[in-house]
Amino acid sequence: MTRPKVLLDPHWRRMAELFSPTVLTDLKDKCDLIWGKDEPMPRDDFTEALRDAEVLVTTAPEISQAVLDGAPDLQLVVEVEGAFPGSIDYAACAARNVEVLSCAPGFRQSVAEMGLAMALAGARGLVAEHDAMRTGQEHWLEDHAGRDFTLFGATVGIVGFGQIAQELARLLKPFGVRLLAHDPWLPASVAAEYNVKLLSLDDVMARARCLFVAAVPTTENRHLLNARNLALMPKGALLVLLSRAHLVDFDALIARVDAGDIRAAVDVFPFEPVSADDPVRTNPGLILSPHRAAAVEGGRQLIGEMIRDDIFAWMTGDPKRRLGVADHKRIAALAGVGDATQTSSMALDRQG
Repeated sequence: MTRPKVLLDPHWRRMAELFSPTVLTDLKDKCDLIWGKDEPMPRDDFTEALRDAEVLVTTAPEISQAVLDGAPDLQLVVEVEGAFPGSIDYAACAARNVEVLSCAPGFRQSVAEMGLAMALAGARGLVAEHDAMRTGQEHWLEDHAGRDFTLFGATVGIVGFGQIAQELARLLKPFGVRLLAHDPWLPASVAAEYNVKLLSLDDVMARARCLFVAAVPTTENRHLLNARNLALMPKGALLVLLSRAHLVDFDALIARVDAGDIRAAVDVFPFEPVSADDPVRTNPGLILSPHRAAAVEGGRQLIGEMIRDDIFAWMTGDPKRRLGVADHKRIAALAGVGDATQTSSMALDRQG
């Protein structure tokens, strides 16, 4: 195959955020890269370059039938924001055999690592005792029955068993946890591979001592976790919110935390940034992270590796993909619901 023209316009992300020097060199060796800068590409230049591009890599691609008509060579579209956007005509892409890929699986390592860190901090009371020592109110050698617990042998629930949840399952394996999950779209073969028991949402919430929320947001799952099923969580349970606040009735969650029934570790919020006077900032039942689950040096460079590997696979005719592959028949539920950094089988075809 001749060197493909790859239009690389990742703004608002930075090139070094996505691509290590080695990966970028690999791409330059085999592809003609257009733009590839941190600043946004001028609109007229972008439109002109797209006419000849075979691959488009950008944060929020806008692909209509008219755009496809004006880009006859386009064969591969990669979004690098974090989810399949509603700005793509997926049916038109499928009809033209234009693949649409999502970078969401590339967040799996960094987000899963943060999820485990938040779970350990919450389970062992690390943040609470840190704050207590600041004011001289720590509890030397004292265990907190009903609050602190060990992950070893614990019953752990996960809502949405996509790529990040699967990475979490791998990280949790040494703890010998009993793993429960709710994901109506998860193939039984994948559940068996990770030794996870698939249950209804109510059952998972009622049984888990530690519950991870890792499902991708859709138009249908707003407030999937609500006052009714949050009330099912056992007293002393810990909820770790990793995907989007869209999935949780935040007021209902805070009400259970305020009552002292459960605790929560939260990386995402209904409105960001959180206002300076928001009471969640001082809530002792919360561990707070300002949307930093993937914010670590090199933490997003797995995305660049996946982009490189999938472009090279496409060049050789290999159908396997590391990034998420859009299924246009099921993608409609995702349109217009934010930029989830998580993903599940509902949105993606698993192809390696």
